[in-house]
Amino acid sequence: MIEDVTVEVDAEAVVVWARLRLVTVSSAVIGGGFAAAHAIVNCHVPKGFRCEDTERTLADFARRRAIAPPWIGLLTAACTEKAELAYDAAGGLSALAVVTIGLSNTASAGRSDAAAWAPSTINTILVVDADPEPAALVNLVITATEAKSLALAEAGVRTPDGRLASGTSTDAVVVAATGRGRSYRFGGPVSELGAVAGRAARSALDAGIRRWLDDSS
Repeated sequence: MIEDVTVEVDAEAVVVWARLRLVTVSSAVIGGGFAAAHAIVNCHVPKGFRCEDTERTLADFARRRAIAPPWIGLLTAACTEKAELAYDAAGGLSALAVVTIGLSNTASAGRSDAAAWAPSTINTILVVDADPEPAALVNLVITATEAKSLALAEAGVRTPDGRLASGTSTDAVVVAATGRGRSYRFGGPVSELGAVAGRAARSALDAGIRRWLDDSS
């Protein structure tokens, strides 16, 4: 859907491949912060996964799949084969969202207590075919996160103590840009870039949340 970008989805992982080097900002366990990558890996691990095995698990997977560095690495206990993809385009801009959803550990930001790290449950990968400035990349992280929280609220997802859930205890997000086209200064929800990216993220998140709730009912 985005030229030079492909997505592989199976029970082992979601892998976003790019022929060109993507500029990224993320909360990934491997390659987090500002970085550059040719691949983004969202690897499935079992519940109860030991966090000290993170680097070895992702490195072993990358070797098996012949994923050359640099790459970004995420972990999830959600079913990667049930990943949801959504694409949106307008005004010469396009965005691709790839989301894995698990809602076993819902949380409410600013209300839930601290908890031990575990494999991420809602992982959002957002690729934009554009050249955003660094601040706009960060803005896109906020846009994707707002879309996630709204999708959960509108689906009525709650924490174990009954509060509206803003996410889960271990969510992660990756925003990646191809660097093509004109520069964009803003990535908020009503900017040109943020509107396209937000719609793609929201579509994938809505579908993933519906699927998880249906499968759990």
